[in-house]
This record gives sequence, structure tokens and C-alpha cells, in this order.
Amino acid sequence: MAIRFLLSATMLVALSPLSASSASPACTSNIDPCMPAGIQATDVVSSQATKPGGKVVKVTVAQKLKALGARCRKGKLVDAKGAEIRFYQLVGCWGNPPDDYQEQLERQAKELAKLRKRYRVIEMTCDSSGEDRFRAAPPPFSP
Repeated sequence: MAIRFLLSATMLVALSPLSASSASPACTSNIDPCMPAGIQATDVVSSQATKPGGKVVKVTVAQKLKALGARCRKGKLVDAKGAEIRFYQLVGCWGNPPDDYQEQLERQAKELAKLRKRYRVIEMTCDSSGEDRFRAAPPPFSP
């Protein structure tokens, strides 16, 4: 009887979501109802090449949410401190920038500053390849 109990307990622990990896969908299943439309757990939030021509390290939405201690509360996605989480798709990955690229970057900086006052903002990269050659740095924001 004791052996049977131990086997059952071992199986339960092995199948629990706590033993799943951080990129596993099982870890995000409790927050799936609160995820905004168009955002998937596997989407890339940021990517960075460890060195030129080296391995690209990518951070997914699931990894970022886990790091923030995100959970679903009253139908909203919130971080560990209870601040609502919003996703923002960055612009600025132009091979050949448009004529109004400075205005676009200024508008983005203003929108981000406004959102940060009220929400925890997760900035979604415009370039998931990890190459910096096409990224434009936003101009400094002055209110």
C-alpha cells in the first residue's frame, strides 16, 4: 500500500506544471485567458547576439511573464506587484528608413512614456533576429 502511494505521488509530481520548463505552454496556461489578441507565449520580446556573428539569445513572452511573476487577476494580466501588463510593438527596424522615421520614433517615445506611468510595459522587439544593424535608437524623450 505504501509503495503504491509513493508511485502515485511520484507520477503526480512528474506531471505537474511546476516541473515544466519556462517556455512550456503549461506554465502560461493559467494566464492564457488574459493574454491580449495577437500575442503568443512563443513570441520574441527581445533578442541579442552574444557577440558579432555569435549565438542569438532570445527572450520569449512566456519567459518574460514568468520573470515578472505575471498572473491573471479579474480578467487582466498583472505582474507580481499587481500592476497591469501591456505589450507594445516597437518600430525602428528599417533597412532603409522612411522619410518620417524621426517622427515615428518620437511618437513611440511619447506613447511609451505615457503607458509606463500607468502600466508595466513589455516592449516587443521589431527585430527578432538579434542583429542591431537595422535598429534605430529612439531619440531622447523630453516632456
